[in-house]
Amino acid sequence: MMYPPSCKLMILIQLLIFTPSQSLSNGNNHGYSLYCESWRFSVETNNAVNWSSIPDRCYEHIKDYMIGDQYVSDTNLVAHNALEFAKSADIAADGKDAKAQNNEAFKTWVVQAKAPALHTSLRLYKELHQLGFAIFIMTGRPEPYRNITESNLLYAGFTNWKKLIMRGTSDEGKLAIDYKSHKRKELQDEGYRIHGN
Repeated sequence: MMYPPSCKLMILIQLLIFTPSQSLSNGNNHGYSLYCESWRFSVETNNAVNWSSIPDRCYEHIKDYMIGDQYVSDTNLVAHNALEFAKSADIAADGKDAKAQNNEAFKTWVVQAKAPALHTSLRLYKELHQLGFAIFIMTGRPEPYRNITESNLLYAGFTNWKKLIMRGTSDEGKLAIDYKSHKRKELQDEGYRIHGN
């Protein structure tokens, strides 16, 4: 199954928004393209661990990717593949077929409640809803950000989600993979069949 771009890619977007423009010491990024494309790929596949910013030598390369045609093409293809998979799922009439969506953002961006939706993600979200999936939005944001997060989702065009799952006090300190796996297990224990994440 194809998955939407990882949460780490969302962080890439935010780093590009909040990091001042940088120039590479040699004035171009051709010498770094191969390394930087590999670095980007490792981030998107969630294999780049313990990184907090784009390497200086890759800034322009990643910026060109994120604001250029390739990123739009990549997200369109991933959304198309995810939708084709969703259309092939056997949806029951009991409303228990689910699609969980992960959203993470920096706290400074969260409190503004104006994070825009990626057009492709919003389109996929709406199409999955029309197919009859119950959609759960799961985020690493803590529970005190619930009102802000719900406002932001509505502002961005997301409506009719089944449940917004946020970190409670018992989830503090858990690794994202453990926290989210536990929450997905809770949904399955409630009888939901998770077809995609």
